[in-house]
Amino acid sequence: MEPTPAHQQGAQNGNGKVPPTLPIAYQPQIPESNQDGDDWDLQLLLQMLQRRGWVIGAIALSVVLAITLYTLKQVKIYQGEFQLLVEPINKDQDKLSQLTETLGEINTNKSGLDYDTQIEVLSSEKILLPIISKINSSCGASLQYDSLVETLKITRKEETKILLTSYQDPNPQTIDCVLKELSQGYISYSQQERQSTIFQGVKFVEEQLPEIRGRVDKLQAQLQAFRQRYNILDPQIQAEQLANRLTVIEGQRVESLVRLNEIRSLYSTLQAQLGVSPDKAIAFSALSESPRYQKLLDQLQDVEAQIASELARFNENSPTVQALRDKQRNLLPLLRQEATRVLGKNSSPPTTTAAKGNSTSPSAIRSNLSQQLVESANQIKVLEVRVAGINQAQVALQRQIQQMPLIARQYTDLQRELTVATESLNRFLGVKENLQIEAAQKELPWQLLAAPIVFNKPVSPNIPRNIVLGVIAGLLLGMGVALTLERLDNVFHSLDELKDRTRLPLLGTIPYDKDLAKGDLDGEPGGWLSQTLRDSTQDTKKRSHRYHASPFLESFRSLQTNISFLGSDNPVNSVVISSATPGDGKSTVSCNLAQAAAAMGQRVLLVDADMRRPRVHEVLGLENQTGLSNLLATDIYSKQAMQVLPGWDNLHVITAGDPLPPDPTRLLGSHKMHQLMQELESEFDLVIYDTPPVLGLADGRLLVPHTAGLILVVKLGKTDRSAVKETLDLMRLSSANVLGVVANGTRGKANSAYYYDKYYTKPEKDTQIEQAKQLLQKSLKKDDSSEKED
Repeated sequence: MEPTPAHQQGAQNGNGKVPPTLPIAYQPQIPESNQDGDDWDLQLLLQMLQRRGWVIGAIALSVVLAITLYTLKQVKIYQGEFQLLVEPINKDQDKLSQLTETLGEINTNKSGLDYDTQIEVLSSEKILLPIISKINSSCGASLQYDSLVETLKITRKEETKILLTSYQDPNPQTIDCVLKELSQGYISYSQQERQSTIFQGVKFVEEQLPEIRGRVDKLQAQLQAFRQRYNILDPQIQAEQLANRLTVIEGQRVESLVRLNEIRSLYSTLQAQLGVSPDKAIAFSALSESPRYQKLLDQLQDVEAQIASELARFNENSPTVQALRDKQRNLLPLLRQEATRVLGKNSSPPTTTAAKGNSTSPSAIRSNLSQQLVESANQIKVLEVRVAGINQAQVALQRQIQQMPLIARQYTDLQRELTVATESLNRFLGVKENLQIEAAQKELPWQLLAAPIVFNKPVSPNIPRNIVLGVIAGLLLGMGVALTLERLDNVFHSLDELKDRTRLPLLGTIPYDKDLAKGDLDGEPGGWLSQTLRDSTQDTKKRSHRYHASPFLESFRSLQTNISFLGSDNPVNSVVISSATPGDGKSTVSCNLAQAAAAMGQRVLLVDADMRRPRVHEVLGLENQTGLSNLLATDIYSKQAMQVLPGWDNLHVITAGDPLPPDPTRLLGSHKMHQLMQELESEFDLVIYDTPPVLGLADGRLLVPHTAGLILVVKLGKTDRSAVKETLDLMRLSSANVLGVVANGTRGKANSAYYYDKYYTKPEKDTQIEQAKQLLQKSLKKDDSSEKED
């Protein structure tokens, strides 16, 4: 079992340094997925337009030239026109319009002419074919209906009563002849054809009016007879009146019944009190008012009183009693005769016993009660007759109410038929009046406002418009082609695109240099950075008055500084520098980063772990006799394989070695390699491993877990986006840390060297001018001080 690497155990090595661990201050994360989405922000779009500007310009220029040539080769088309006034505009027209509105015509348009329909009629074959025949005979042309309609245009001039007719043709003479014939043909049409339809309408209306009038008269007579038959004007009103009358009669009936019951109750009470019938009560009342009858009655009562008195002393046979009896018998016939005289022969007089009672005696109370009894009897008879009459009236009203629905239906049918017939009659009369008014309005023909005119300037082709459209179409086509090329060109072009796609920290930007790209400085002692430092030193000696350094050198110093900032508590001691594909500049970055770190005072070791195509010894100009392959395959010590870069005491290099092993992956994944990495990291401040490209090879992925992480080099304009995405996916699967990316080959403003040159680099002429100004200011100050002393 292989031992756990020292940087994972957290143990200290011999010189007191902690083996490299993942920095605490910054924990880099590999993005889960880098989408190649279609969402382009404005900045990326502007960068794309800047890169593909020549494509857009070339395509736009080609389109404009093609459209311009096509426009110049087109046949010139001329246009002519004339105007027709198709409706009157005088005051008589306004009066006729007011009359039309008075007669009930609903007119929603200000004009009585349907212009859309009229234009279609004027463009129809029926109107144009006769005109075309005249055109062909008088103008010597061979026009057809289809060809004329294609170039003929009839429109209404805004909201006026004017029709504008225009015609286009390459020959101006033909245009003038065609327009003249058209204007004459349209005026003839307005004089003849338009009147015929109106007259036909008037004739049809006049033929229909007698029949409609007869129908209206017949229905009016039927309605009149119906009203006379049932003696009603309106069934609905009549039904309401009958219902109201029935309600009133029902109330009267109830009131009469209540009154009848009251009178009957009073009659029974009075009859019980008097004990006589109403006839006898009438008789007693009449006798009580007769003085003679009362006198005879009083005499009879006196005789009877005397008889009673005498019988108290004598017996019945006493002469006195007998005399009184005779007198009594004589008074009774007289009393009956008087009663008969008072009551009449048909009335039976009261008996003697009744006459002797108090009935016929004059008493106000009894007389009043008798009178009430008689009145009650009379009222009962009257009320009974009244109730009977009310019942008969109620039955008659109910019978009429039951017949009202049938009567109402018949009345409604007659009224509806009469209404329809009347409306039809009114409509025909209104149409007749409108047609007559319209005929009066259209008696005047259309007027030709201006003779046909042909414009000297052709209407087609429109050169300025076509050129503008060509420019727009060319730009759109160019942008489309540029976007297509951008989609097909699957490489990184800018720093923003790189950061957006990878979602990783951008540790550094390496400016593009044509000499470095050509490889002219490969094999130089110390490499490109050493040469740059020597040039910078010479320039500094020549111009010691200001700071001067190479932008290329400053970019690697910035890269080293950014790497050191990744870990504040535990510095980054070892990194793997690799790329997704070959040719991205990983070896160049490794060599120059090592030199920049050594120049900043660190003890640096550069290990060329690319045992397939090693490049470090070529870049730095070193020998490759003994290197990493020899160190892993034999028993030599690490110091025997190390070389010190000439002029760099702090920079040691282990090249790939010679010969190259047949299976570098087995050597890099061996336990001896892991132990060697621990040993080297304990001796140096920074160990840089230059490995083969990650994509397709496992060499770099075997070393990354035993270092602080991977620094991925991406070359702008070359590295494929899909390759970088696949590389990051592989690193995520191997649980390796990716510290960030380095953009190699940046140009223009995307490069930090642009701002460096802008800030530090000044023309020599400007420097001399500033020096002259400073000397002049010093001399002026000296003169001022001397004047003050004087």
